[in-house]
Amino acid sequence: MIWITRERPKIDRIACPWLIRRFIDPGAQIVFVPADEVLAKAEALGATPFDITGAEFSHYGTDCTFDYFLKKYDLRDPALHTMAPIVRGADTDNHALAEQAAGLWAISAGLAHNLRNDEELLAQGMLIYDALYSWATYLQHEKHTQNPTENSLIQVMTTYLASQKKDRKRTPGWISELEALIQDHVDTNLTISLKGLSEAVQMNPTYLSREFATYFDKLTFGEYIRKLRIEKAIQLLDQPEHSLLDIAYLTGFSDQSHFTRVFKKFIGKSPSAYRKDVQKGKESAKG
Repeated sequence: MIWITRERPKIDRIACPWLIRRFIDPGAQIVFVPADEVLAKAEALGATPFDITGAEFSHYGTDCTFDYFLKKYDLRDPALHTMAPIVRGADTDNHALAEQAAGLWAISAGLAHNLRNDEELLAQGMLIYDALYSWATYLQHEKHTQNPTENSLIQVMTTYLASQKKDRKRTPGWISELEALIQDHVDTNLTISLKGLSEAVQMNPTYLSREFATYFDKLTFGEYIRKLRIEKAIQLLDQPEHSLLDIAYLTGFSDQSHFTRVFKKFIGKSPSAYRKDVQKGKESAKG
């Protein structure tokens, strides 16, 4: 039989010819032509078109053409049904269907990039699917590292490297300098901006903005500054000589109303209510 499909195959149009030649028609001739010529060429050659709109052998719902071949020819080999979600996942970009799908896509895309001749591409692809079939038949439960000691060493090394990476990421050299600059601005009630800080530590402001939350309590720059100002406000609320207006000014808020809104968002109550609760607590302690 002659089978015909679109040129420049990658997944389905390699997997299906492999399936045809290995399980359906060992002497099958596979023809690749431009997509808009497939149906006309099929009629002229007496060929069966596949993996193209309008052909019987094509996608149906979430299934790809490989799935249809399995159903059409009632192929029940368990290894083929192990391969099916891998092919489907790679062909439809749904890599969650099988953990091997992303790998199959990567290899297939690389192969198509390296080989411009479709016949040569099919020949190399046949080897890939032969290997995948052998894995599905005999090797699904085999691990690359067989030795328990080797596995243990790999696990220890993986854990160590992860901790080292985490430590390096948590404490780059500019963090302590940035913390000190921010605290100085908050303590002295000076205007503070991300651009100004980035210039002070000689860092790109875009990079600093993107990385800031990683090292500062998972907060954005603005959220972190407000957090420090609220912490300073809490200290000042414990001092009766400061009015709420004074505290709003000393902590860098534009006015008392703004200070109250932000304080309530962080603490869950207004500054005046917080101050009353603190005072009650002190009186209870004395009593």
